[in-house]
Amino acid sequence: MKVLRFLVFNILSWLITIVGTILLFLVWPFGVKYCYAVSRGWAVTLAWLCKVICGLVWRVEGQENFPAESCVVFLKHSSAFETFIQLELFPRCCVVLKRELLWVPFFGWTLIPLKAIAIDRNAGTTAVNQVIEQGKSRLAEGINVSIFPEGTRMPPGTTRRYGKSGTLLAQIAGCMIVPIAHNAGYFWPRRGFSIKPGCVTFVVGKPIDPRGRDAREVNDEIQQWMEAEVARIVARDDSAQPMS
Repeated sequence: MKVLRFLVFNILSWLITIVGTILLFLVWPFGVKYCYAVSRGWAVTLAWLCKVICGLVWRVEGQENFPAESCVVFLKHSSAFETFIQLELFPRCCVVLKRELLWVPFFGWTLIPLKAIAIDRNAGTTAVNQVIEQGKSRLAEGINVSIFPEGTRMPPGTTRRYGKSGTLLAQIAGCMIVPIAHNAGYFWPRRGFSIKPGCVTFVVGKPIDPRGRDAREVNDEIQQWMEAEVARIVARDDSAQPMS
């Protein structure tokens, strides 16, 4: 039954994405503000489908930890859920992502007018510089920059060394880093064919000031907090036990 629900959800989500793309192109001439409103509506609709069809709900702890000024967000990446739900749950942001996503029909096209920062992950220093230069511009406009510091979706309970572009951006722009941990990967795993019903918990950590510190030291601090927080969420919530 979970596989069937997942199939229905995927079919409807693609239909909604196609409609959303058409609406996005219609409002594009009127400015980014309207594009973002359409995209947020798309995300809200997908989240609602997740709840109604697959039984996946969510809650946020620590929302008050977002600073009034724009910031760099480090978001744990373990499922597809956090990629769109962040548009609904958190202050306006642009996402740093691999450029190949722009080539995905309909979905990728919606990212263009939203000022996403699309990078070639194999470009090394060039990619880092791109995140810094474009990220500074977004932050100056009052738009948060959301980064998946692991660079790719990681299976639940695993991690990899964080990239340094997000920390360098925050240092150069003089802004805070806000880490966000969650357990979405235990409900919607990478390469899975079903979504487990339950409640995804997002925990917004306290802002971290990276200025005057070693970037690796900052990354290590955030990574240790994030992994410990995910483990705490899983241990606390009976509905979020690791999948076999």
